Amino acid sequence: MFRKPDAVTPLHGVDVVLADLDGVVYTGPSAIPFAIESLNTAAQSARVGYITNNASRTDQSVADHLTELGLSVAAGDVVTSPQAAVRLLADQAPAGSRILVVGGEGLVNEVEKAGFVVTRSADDDPAAVVQGFAPDVGWTHLAEAAFALHSDVEGGGIPWIATNTDWTIPVARGIAPGNGTLVSAVHTAVGRLPLVAGKPEVAIFTEAVNRFSATNALFIGDRLDTDILGSNRAGIAAALVLTGVDKAKQVLAADPDSRPRYILTDLRQLHEPYPETMFSRDKATASVGRAAVRIAGNDVEITREGDGGIDLLRAACAAIWASGRPIYGLNVPERLIGWR
Repeated sequence: MFRKPDAVTPLHGVDVVLADLDGVVYTGPSAIPFAIESLNTAAQSARVGYITNNASRTDQSVADHLTELGLSVAAGDVVTSPQAAVRLLADQAPAGSRILVVGGEGLVNEVEKAGFVVTRSADDDPAAVVQGFAPDVGWTHLAEAAFALHSDVEGGGIPWIATNTDWTIPVARGIAPGNGTLVSAVHTAVGRLPLVAGKPEVAIFTEAVNRFSATNALFIGDRLDTDILGSNRAGIAAALVLTGVDKAKQVLAADPDSRPRYILTDLRQLHEPYPETMFSRDKATASVGRAAVRIAGNDVEITREGDGGIDLLRAACAAIWASGRPIYGLNVPERLIGWR
């Protein structure tokens, strides 16, 4: 009789683990429970690198923070959106030209390392604008960007590159506005959109894959609209961990481009067998472990609760996604939407 192979962990065959930071490794200054131990264990069998859209800090300061939390990280292990932005900038502006920077030390550092001259004023006739997040970015900085971008409207305007467009960022006190809100303010003023370097665009993933010579990478993120979408676009297997921004409700409703390969409660499950999803003959019922969820008409029905753990959410996602129907057209029980 045919024997189904034993389930393997999400790390099976992986040579490089790429982890997002905010919402995956830490929130504010503090480590997320189980993240440090789990990543240290992963480092015993694979290279571990870190990808962040946060443009406010240098790669060295990020590495120092991670080391303080208990990881062993060098600056070269950290891939930042400013690094990806400077790669784009090199194709958009003359070498050594003056660049108007909106953002913090992390962005300034990378722009200067690439041989460009940093200015904060549109009056200095910059060749391009690069915009990233920093907690102290205010109206004055955004106005300078708008003035510079309006300076050559007939010629289409000077290049504008954003490190990322995350709408929110998780911090110690909760969810706060991210760089996307600041980019949107400039967009409203100038009527154009920037090139984007960070997630969900592919540039930052390409930088990471090339730097670590990855052949079979796994990316771990906490956001569907940036982390998972970007990883999928780059052709990298994606794991969503529910310790950051997106929770059960969001993953149940994920569009086809933003669906993760793995759904994890926390990073301990990197090292646990990941059960295969099984479907009934009519594809209406999805089973994961001892949990099963069925689509019956417009209703999403829990047919087997299992232990009520993450397998229940995995089964519900599989059933809803396989149905090809948007979640707003289905009656989803609160037990699934509010899963914890």
